[in-house]
Amino acid sequence: MSGAQQTILATIENYLDSVSLSRSENTARTYRNAMTMFMEILEINNLDPKSAHIDSLKEDAIVWLANALKDFSPATEQVYLTATVGLYEYIAGENLTNINLPRVRLLIKQRARRQGIRLPQFPKNDIETIINYAQSLHNKGLKDESLRLIAYRDRAFLLTLADTGLRVHEACNLRRGDIDWLESRAIIIGKGNKEAITRFSKRALQACKDYLTQRATMDGNSGRPLASLPVFARHDRGAGSKVKPISTTTGREIVNQAVINAIGPEAVGTITPHSFRHYFVTTILVSTGNLKLAQELARHTNIAVTQRYSHLSDDELDQKYQEIFD
Repeated sequence: MSGAQQTILATIENYLDSVSLSRSENTARTYRNAMTMFMEILEINNLDPKSAHIDSLKEDAIVWLANALKDFSPATEQVYLTATVGLYEYIAGENLTNINLPRVRLLIKQRARRQGIRLPQFPKNDIETIINYAQSLHNKGLKDESLRLIAYRDRAFLLTLADTGLRVHEACNLRRGDIDWLESRAIIIGKGNKEAITRFSKRALQACKDYLTQRATMDGNSGRPLASLPVFARHDRGAGSKVKPISTTTGREIVNQAVINAIGPEAVGTITPHSFRHYFVTTILVSTGNLKLAQELARHTNIAVTQRYSHLSDDELDQKYQEIFD
C-alpha cells in the first residue's frame, strides 16, 4: 500500500509497531496512549483516522494536540508531544507523504510549556542507616543456604547502589565478567544503551567478592562460563539450580525490605533504588565540591542535571544563614 492510499490509522499502527520493537514496554504503552489521544483530537477536528489518507495529515494537527494538552501536566504534555513528533518523523522517514519537520518542531516550541525542575530530595540520614544495616547482613549466621545467600547478596547489592551510583537496571544486569576486580571498576551498558565505566569502592567490591564466594558451588555447577553469570542472582524456588539475574522488581524489593528492617514499615516508599544514586552524587559534591567530577562519576550527559544536586551539599551556605538569622 502506498503512502497516499494508507490511512492515518494504519500508519499510526505501523508506527507503534516500530516503537514496540525499539523501546521498552512502558514506553510503547505511553506512546500508544499518546496516539489514542492524537486520533481523538483528529476526529474532533473532522479528520477521521480510519478513513482519511495519510496525505491529509498536516503539520497543523500538532497545534490541535498541543492545545488539548494544556489541561494535562507539563510532563505528560512533553511525552505526548514527543511521541507525536516521532510519528511525523516516521511518516517522513518512510516517505509516506510530504512533512515539514522543521515546522512541526517550531510549532511545538512555540506552544509547549517547560516542565518545572523539581529538586531531588531524599532522606540522607535514613539512607546511611540502611547502609549501616546492610554492612552487618552477612553476620546473621544463617544455616539455611538460600537465606544465607540472600543476606550476602542483599548486602552487596545495597552497598553497590550506594557507592557506585548505578541505576537499578544497571546493577541487575551486571555480569561477573563486567567487573575488573584489580582496577575496581566495571564496564556497563548504561542509559541510552551507551557503554560506560563505573567505579567500585573497596567495601562494595569486597561485599560482592564475599557474596560470590558463598555462591561458588552454585556457579561452578551452572555449566556456564563464570564471566557470563550475573553478579546478583535469584535464590528463590522459581530459579531452581539455575543462576538467573535478579529483576528490577527484585532490586526494588531488596531496598524495600532493607527500609522495613532498618527504619520501619512506615518509611517504605520514601527510599527507592534511585535514592541511592542521589546519595552517591551528593556524597561526591559534599566531599569535593567538584561539579565536573560529580557529573563524570554519575555519568550525566548534561551538567545541568548534576547542578540540581549542588544545593544539597552547600553546608557553608547553611552555616552562614544560621549565623545571620539565628
